[in-house]
Amino acid sequence: MTEDFDAQGTTLELFVPGRLCLFGEHSDWAAEHRRTNPELTQGYTLIAPTNQGLYARVGTHPDALVIRSTMPDGVVSTSQEIPMHPKALLAEAEAGGFFSYAAGVAYRIQAEYVIRTENILGGLFIDNYRTDLPVKKGLSSSAAICVLTARALNQRYDLGMTARDEMEYAYLGEITTPSRCGRMDQACAYGSRPILMKHDTGTMNVEKVDVGGPIFMVIVDLGGAKDTTEILAALNRCYPFPQDSTARDLQHYLGPMNQEIVGRAVGHLADGDAQGLGKLMTETQRLFEEYVAPACPDELTAPLLHRVLGLESIAPFIWGGKGVGSQGDGSAQFVAKSEVDRDELMRVLGEEVGLQSKPDGADGGLSSLALDLQPVRGS
Repeated sequence: MTEDFDAQGTTLELFVPGRLCLFGEHSDWAAEHRRTNPELTQGYTLIAPTNQGLYARVGTHPDALVIRSTMPDGVVSTSQEIPMHPKALLAEAEAGGFFSYAAGVAYRIQAEYVIRTENILGGLFIDNYRTDLPVKKGLSSSAAICVLTARALNQRYDLGMTARDEMEYAYLGEITTPSRCGRMDQACAYGSRPILMKHDTGTMNVEKVDVGGPIFMVIVDLGGAKDTTEILAALNRCYPFPQDSTARDLQHYLGPMNQEIVGRAVGHLADGDAQGLGKLMTETQRLFEEYVAPACPDELTAPLLHRVLGLESIAPFIWGGKGVGSQGDGSAQFVAKSEVDRDELMRVLGEEVGLQSKPDGADGGLSSLALDLQPVRGS
């Protein structure tokens, strides 16, 4: 830490997890096209928080947004100082780059604050001193920094925002940058509980989801590369009205088929049915390849993903698995048969595929993450 990188007064410790889309990827943004084509189906996404995320110390600053981040590999970014003024924040957000997400969120909140109070909101210091969440792997690392910024401003200045408000400002902040995410990415604002999100034209409903029994999962960083921008651009070309069979298949999958799949997944979670959840993942991956991948074959053929999903050596330990996020060669997720099988799965992946497993809380580089969904019912 540089000597001048310091907050004014007492700092506050915050943690924001990443988020894993269990089912329903792409249906959030697809539902936005209902503005033009109301015959499209609403979007449904089932989201679980990760055990990993962003750790930060935050405090006030007289007149600037000052931020620094530590990456999963331990590399520390140089600190950036942006005047806490809407024009300066907007310019930084629209320029893109590493600090654009925090700037976009601060811009949205600052602009709203100016309208309501006719005053400039004070500045903010964020030291994201630890990150154990893989970046650019479909686990919403960019959304996590957006939620972190919204939460920091909310708590440091007593703005009275709910988790839903923080999520909304995080979303508005991220789309102020060149990034074009869907609303589900900011579900990390809800913390440790799986949630069902229903998406429509500019609206979103959030419901907490019961977990009836322990479900042990592994998220695998494939160590590959994918172009999320190209995936989203290609799939969006199939909207709002289908022009060919590829577009019709995509809209059918992201519409009524996805609604039925997510409904079944919620039932498996409520029953604590790990076997049913895992088998549904395998079925959903097959349907994705049939109905979605043809719209962007260069990115969604995903040889690394399919190699890992098809490994015979891990079959004894899993009920099933599928891709993560926008899919492609970013990450995969598996439902293990038990906690012991989860650990064996991580071991085998490390030995046979060259992935370095990382149990919860361990330090250093990582390629696979443990994710536990524990029993919880009610509010």
